[in-house]
Amino acid sequence: MSQQFDLVVIGGGPGGYEAAIRAAQLGFKVACIEKRIHKGKPSLGGTCLNVGCIPSKALLDSSHRYEDTVHHLDDHGITTGEVKFDLAKLLDRKDKIVNQLTMGIDGLLKGNGIEWLKGTGKLLAGKKVEFVSHEGETQILEPKYVILASGSVPVNIPVAPVDQDIIVDSTGALEFPEVPKRLGVIGAGVIGLELGSVWRRLGSEVVVFEAMDTFLPMADKALAKDYQKVLTKQGLDIRVGAKVAGTEINGREVTVQYTQGGEDKTQTFDKLIVCVGRKAYAEGLLAEDSGIKLTERGLVEVNDWCATSVEGVYAIGDLVRGPMLAHKAMEEGVMAVERMHGHAAQVNYDTIISVIYTHPEAAWVGLTEEQAIDKGHEVKTGQFGFAANGRAMAAGENAGFVKFVADAKTDRLLGMHVIGPAASDIVHQGMIALEFVSSVEDLQLMTFGHPTFSEVVHEAALAVDGRAIHAIQRKRK
Repeated sequence: MSQQFDLVVIGGGPGGYEAAIRAAQLGFKVACIEKRIHKGKPSLGGTCLNVGCIPSKALLDSSHRYEDTVHHLDDHGITTGEVKFDLAKLLDRKDKIVNQLTMGIDGLLKGNGIEWLKGTGKLLAGKKVEFVSHEGETQILEPKYVILASGSVPVNIPVAPVDQDIIVDSTGALEFPEVPKRLGVIGAGVIGLELGSVWRRLGSEVVVFEAMDTFLPMADKALAKDYQKVLTKQGLDIRVGAKVAGTEINGREVTVQYTQGGEDKTQTFDKLIVCVGRKAYAEGLLAEDSGIKLTERGLVEVNDWCATSVEGVYAIGDLVRGPMLAHKAMEEGVMAVERMHGHAAQVNYDTIISVIYTHPEAAWVGLTEEQAIDKGHEVKTGQFGFAANGRAMAAGENAGFVKFVADAKTDRLLGMHVIGPAASDIVHQGMIALEFVSSVEDLQLMTFGHPTFSEVVHEAALAVDGRAIHAIQRKRK
């Protein structure tokens, strides 16, 4: 017998499960379809919790603690004996964290009366949903609303075919049974830099190939320049303008052929990670007559509120335009549900934060200086480094800076860019300021606790008008 649901969500990742929970809070009868099998059992949480954000952060934290113990405890007068790490235990810790969080989501769905349908979902004509369980049983659902939230998958490239053994994608890079002595990474984006940092800290010699001629072109130039210097000093060999032309596996190693500066070159590695981006995952999601329109890039076409070309059907997250970020998907899912319920919810895409969780972290929100100029703003900027911050110096975390970009005529804040300790948290101060259309003066007039890392935010705001206290600046009116 067919079950009746007000809402069916296809995809149990961050966007999907949050949408399902919010809908249940609003009184909807909800089903969430998720097909993922992770380490032998059905699992909610999508890429983020299973093979993305969470496990990578667990490895980043563990590897940072190891490196800090080996190289920096002596700075504090702390002496230890020989320091070793157990890779199997380190990976097991990662898996336990993933398991705890995914089980927690299962509990949240149950607690909110949401039915988790384990299997695949396909949108049919007439807003019907075909659900096929892992056991092969088929059921046709006819909900009032549908949310498509199937996420994305890594992009593969013909010159480096992934076998999840010698050549791996971001998922395989979380499971190396031993630390590779020589590690190549194709792509100097967020994922490539994070995974490269993990294995570099644990002992790998890491080379990162970036086809673009500039490092982190999406970031503010000042941030990108300083960030590349920091990562290079740590031991990441970042090669920009290096275009991989082919790979060849010989036994247990892989040779990479690439061009750089007009020269053909080769280098051999024990493992190679391919991190060149992600693409929307819509395999088996849409029937040919579903009525859903796609863009030229294969994304689901939606309006500002994530409504598709079919009334009552919404699409969110990596399936639609905009950055492929879990927090963006979360807010879109909640917005879609609020819209279904008649609320005037919206997502401010101008305040979506980007973070790279290396050490130090890099994070930004709003416009870069270059983007602001391109949009016609007359800009003024202020920058202040953690090297002059007492809290950062006491913690031995004095690399990086905070930079503000503002409109010179209106004083309105346009963007914030951070490299340094807790950048992923500090940048939210800029996000809140942008959301409330704050001026630089608003930040200048606030009182920041002392001593804190966040004092750098205050000093950077003061620096916009040449008023930073703990730096010698050219006097301004």
